[in-house]
Order: sequence, then structure tokens, then C-alpha cells
Amino acid sequence: MSESFSHIPVLYEETIDSLHVVPDGVYVDCTAGGGGHSAGILERLGDGGRLICIDRDPDAVAALTARFGSDARVTIVHDNYSNIKRILEDNDIGGADGILADLGVSSHQLDTAERGFSFHNDAPLDMRMSREGPTAADLCNTLPKEELARIIRTYGEERYANSIAERIVKERAFTPIETTLQLAKIVSESMPAKARRNGHPARRTFQALRIEVNGELDSLAESAEDMFDCLKTGGILSIITFHSLEDRAIKQEFAKLCEGCTCPPEFPVCVCGKTPRGELQFKFKAASEDELDDNQRARSAKLRSIIKLKD
Repeated sequence: MSESFSHIPVLYEETIDSLHVVPDGVYVDCTAGGGGHSAGILERLGDGGRLICIDRDPDAVAALTARFGSDARVTIVHDNYSNIKRILEDNDIGGADGILADLGVSSHQLDTAERGFSFHNDAPLDMRMSREGPTAADLCNTLPKEELARIIRTYGEERYANSIAERIVKERAFTPIETTLQLAKIVSESMPAKARRNGHPARRTFQALRIEVNGELDSLAESAEDMFDCLKTGGILSIITFHSLEDRAIKQEFAKLCEGCTCPPEFPVCVCGKTPRGELQFKFKAASEDELDDNQRARSAKLRSIIKLKD
């Protein structure tokens, strides 16, 4: 399985450049996947540098071990990036020079049919990045109609969430919903013809269920703040997002970290004493036309990066 794990790293050059890798620095790849971005960091690290590769997918951990296991600079951790403070403490790291998180689903997860992420191939309706806990099928077959609608509407930003949830509940009463194409057909049949013309009709529903199954937005802002806290002064946090909900959470968290004086404008002098903890390197970066020609999955990717000014 490890040899088949692949991931086309999006915004590769932009991301590695944003970290300003120093040869003897300490870096953390919070979502290491197949090791694409990690390899770029290692190319710029010297013998005295260190890289912590984190991933919660056991397939990714196997791939990372096969790829980097013999490199003394690399520590591979099977865990969730939400535990970054404990992970670094366990590895005697007081602060990192750079931290990266690529929040997208890996190419391996999408292209391996049995993982159940894709609506293009028939497979068990799974979608679990960690291979643990309830599956997407479990949600479709057990949640009340109102909860299904809330998930699809909130995480998929799907305007037909109510009709999709209603049809899921109706169909499961006769036959359990167990496969990706079974769900994709249900979603498609829940929409008017005009709504099926712009992209795959199941895309938003699959996104919503994947986010719920994996808790992708649970405490995302808190996790980003934890990553920032784990930086040394002058360290850099770079995060790649793939949909508006993720990007909004990261944008707002970075704005909060960059916030300075909050005194009313009529105050002649600052009395709150607040100064920015961070500074943006740039507003955001998106994939170039050349990259999109090679990798359409980069079309919605945004890279945001912040420098830590103080604790």
C-alpha cells in the first residue's frame, strides 16, 4: 500500500518558498501525505536540520516510512495535527522554524476507489482518512433527516440540501446506502435538471459528508492557533485550503493574530497595549495556469502564510 500512495503537491514552489527553509531549522509537515512537500523541505535542509512528518492516514504513514524512514533528520508521527503541541513536546521540540498544513484530500485517497472518497468509481461509502470511526455510510443510514440536511447545507453549501436529505432517508428505508455510486445517484435524482449541468451534482454532498466524517472543521481555527504557538519567534506558518469554509476559518484566524491596537479611534493614545503577534507574508496565493494545466485539483487551492512576531 505504501508504494502506491501518491499525492501531487499543490502550490509546491510557492509553499516551499514561503517557509524560507534554513539548513539547520526545525520544520513540521502537519499533513505529510505521500511526502511531496516534505521532500521539498528536505532538499533545503542541511544535516543539522529536522523534519517532523505528521499524518493520521495509516497508508500515508507507511508511505512516509518507506520514503524517509532511513533519513535521520525525519521523524514520522501517526497522529492528527490537532495534537501538534503534544507531538512536539513528545519529540523534545521547543519551537519550530516553519510549519506547513495542506488541508486537502490526497490524490491517493481520491484515486483509491475502496477509500470511498470519489463519486467517479463505485466503492464502499467510507471517506475516513484515519480508517477509524463512523463511515459516510453510517451517517447516511442513521442520522435524522434534519441533521443530514444541516451537514450537507453547512459543509457542502448545497442549496438542495433538504431535498437530498429527504431522498436519502426515503431510499434507506428500502435499501441501506452502502456505495459511492448509490449515493451519487440519489443526490443527482434529488436535484432539478438545471442544477446537474454545472459540475458533478454530488460534489458538494460528498464534500460535506467527508468534512463531517473526518471532523475537518472541528476546532480548525484552534488548531491553526496551536500551530502558530508552536513556532519560534520569526517562524512561519503556511496553510493550504481547498474550500471556502476552510479558507474563511484560516483567514479569520490569521487576521486575529495580526490584530494590533483595539482602542476606540477617538482615543489619543493606545491604552490597550495590544500589538500584532503575526504578520502576513502575502494576502494569498493561488495556482498558476501552468499548474492548473497539470493538476486540475489545484483549482480551488489557496495558500496563506504568516510570520510569528512574538509569543
